[in-house]
Amino acid sequence: MAVWIQAQQLQGDALHQMQSLYGQHFPIEVRHYLSQWLEGQLWDVIDLENPQEEFKAKRLLDSLIQELQNKAEHQVGEDGFLLKIKLGHYASQLKSTYDRCPLELVRCIKHILYTEQRLVREASNSSSPVGGMMDSMSQKYQQINQVFEELRLLTQDTENDLRKLQHNQEYFIIQYQESLRIQAQLTSLATLPPADRQLREPTLLSKRATVEAWLTREANTLQKYRLDLAEKHQKSLQLLRKQQTIILDDELIHWKRRQQLAGNGGPPEGGLDILQSWCEKLAETIWQNRQQIRRAEHLRQQLPIPGPIEELLNDLNSTITDIISALVTSTFIIEKQPPQVLKTQTKFVATVRLLVGGKLNVHMNPPQVKATIISEQQAKSPLITDIYCLKILNNNCVMEYHQATGTLSANFRNMSLKRIKRSDRRGAESVTEEKFTILFESQFSVGGNELVFQVKTLSLPVVVIVHGSQDNNATATVLWDNAFAEPVSSV
Repeated sequence: MAVWIQAQQLQGDALHQMQSLYGQHFPIEVRHYLSQWLEGQLWDVIDLENPQEEFKAKRLLDSLIQELQNKAEHQVGEDGFLLKIKLGHYASQLKSTYDRCPLELVRCIKHILYTEQRLVREASNSSSPVGGMMDSMSQKYQQINQVFEELRLLTQDTENDLRKLQHNQEYFIIQYQESLRIQAQLTSLATLPPADRQLREPTLLSKRATVEAWLTREANTLQKYRLDLAEKHQKSLQLLRKQQTIILDDELIHWKRRQQLAGNGGPPEGGLDILQSWCEKLAETIWQNRQQIRRAEHLRQQLPIPGPIEELLNDLNSTITDIISALVTSTFIIEKQPPQVLKTQTKFVATVRLLVGGKLNVHMNPPQVKATIISEQQAKSPLITDIYCLKILNNNCVMEYHQATGTLSANFRNMSLKRIKRSDRRGAESVTEEKFTILFESQFSVGGNELVFQVKTLSLPVVVIVHGSQDNNATATVLWDNAFAEPVSSV
């Protein structure tokens, strides 16, 4: 059965995931009306990392546009007229979007088809013994999405409170200026004759008393608004931290563990799309709350009122900075691991990805990633600086933003090991038992250089060989390590 027919039968969270694959970059109507043609093309034969394949991608783009135009021309009747216009618009839109980067179209469609196949496969397994586990996962995903909805409402509530606070403070400042004006008038009375002063002074004194009483009451009200807003932000940050712990310390670590076991022939670790969408929601919510806290601090500086609010805002700012720092450093991950058995003078590849790169606009100033190789002992050391074992050629790569999929990644396509300097081994330890790891490092800023992050992540353990005869023993070392290692995490 065609994948699209099965995909239309998805329900619940799986249906939502499928729908989220589409947008202006690739309308769902194009998928629907060209379903047979799309599923009949050989998308997988195109190597996305090879620029020479762009010619093939361009032919597929031209064919896709031609198919859309043909479909549009065959529409008749009143409803057909509207569909004809819509399909023609989509043809022009896709040509405008991908004409200069046809490989991105291939990347986008491969991503869509792969995800649909995975969702259909998971749905079809729900009646098997695995189905209970899938139901449990679906329930967990639903809980995560519910917390995001709660966070959205909390953030909207604090935004409304902040606007109300700003409005009241602006009116307070106007009244304060009025009190200064009244005081200036009272002071100027000293220059008037006594009769005139006695005539005007009582009225001004009454006005001053009224305004000052109002200012006193309103200052207390503003302070209460500020404290209430700070308490709401504390609640939001507590929920944010809890949600982030579930996503980073549970879901992302589980994905890394599946990636590790996949190296032993286990099932594929699965895509990162759901994880990235969660991490992007975290980033968006964190950033909104951070901006609100900064605006609240600006209001406090604009109108200082004695009280505990200054310390509260400092604590909130420190907490939100810690939260976003943990998110950014933990979502710098290795999407495609390098081979775990590396032979010197042999080309190998790896892909590093920042899950929140697009949402935080890191791609506006694309960071560079550097890869180095270190020993297992150095990896366990708190300071990973003394790198002496090997030299990697072509070990620098600029992160690229792929608009169609919303991913920011660095694809190392031509790395190779130049030389090797073994550490001193004790006893009968073989060279094929000595483990290394590849360290990927980068630095970038977010929010117009407001925050600068230095991030790093380690690959799965690798064994370096110089001859093919060492391959079997080296493979045995990494298979054992993958099977019994502790769950992996970021540096």
